[in-house]
Amino acid sequence: MRAYCWVDLAQVSFTLGEIMLYQGRNEAVLGEEQIRLLTLVDIFEPLSREEIEAIQWKHLNTSVEEGETFYTPMDLCETLFVLQKGRVRIYRATPEGREFTVAVVGSGTVFGEMVLTGQRLRNSYAQAIEESEVSAMCRADVERLILDKPRVGLQLVHLLSDRLATHETRMEDMALKEVPARLASLILLLVENEGVRTPTSYKIPTRYTHQQLGSMIGANREAVTRALARLRELGVLSVKRRYIHVEDIETLKRATEDDFFRDV
Repeated sequence: MRAYCWVDLAQVSFTLGEIMLYQGRNEAVLGEEQIRLLTLVDIFEPLSREEIEAIQWKHLNTSVEEGETFYTPMDLCETLFVLQKGRVRIYRATPEGREFTVAVVGSGTVFGEMVLTGQRLRNSYAQAIEESEVSAMCRADVERLILDKPRVGLQLVHLLSDRLATHETRMEDMALKEVPARLASLILLLVENEGVRTPTSYKIPTRYTHQQLGSMIGANREAVTRALARLRELGVLSVKRRYIHVEDIETLKRATEDDFFRDV
């Protein structure tokens, strides 16, 4: 019966890219690159290479192009996505066409719509913001994996706890802070999640447009442009070839509070 889950998912969620269906433990042949990527996925961190290879990989794998939306509110199948490589934006859209970015997830993480794991994508879209490699697991496969590997279940609990704390912080920021402080909080979060240390700064290795940043903090593009200019004037950051470089991390931390901008 599990095979039918994959057929439905292929029809609903994946319309582009090369689709490959693994047919059971003995028939699935994992390449070296795929094994390496799977060892970096957060929920699989407690497992050894041998344990990862031994999992029954009845997963639907696909290459998703930059800008491709591969999950929409119309997709009702319970699915847990494993992002092996790339970066995905999860967002919601209002009837007026405005978008709010709920999260941006990178390589080595999981997301999706599944009551069992507390994951929620209902009323959301998932869009690749760079070329990505995505696998999908239906509920039966996740249940079997957790029962067979309890450490994966514990890792899921820790992951969900961290995400809930981040979500609560973002909601608090949007309700209580002005746009410059909200933007500073977001940039600090991006540095913590994906920042790369350079000799003179912390570089955020993803190019975010002003519109994308605005959709992540509930602000329009013009307000984000003004807030970025203010942070540049204060020497907190610079933008080079559309990459954000944080040059003063301590000042950025102080800029996450409204009082900072009232005093300067």
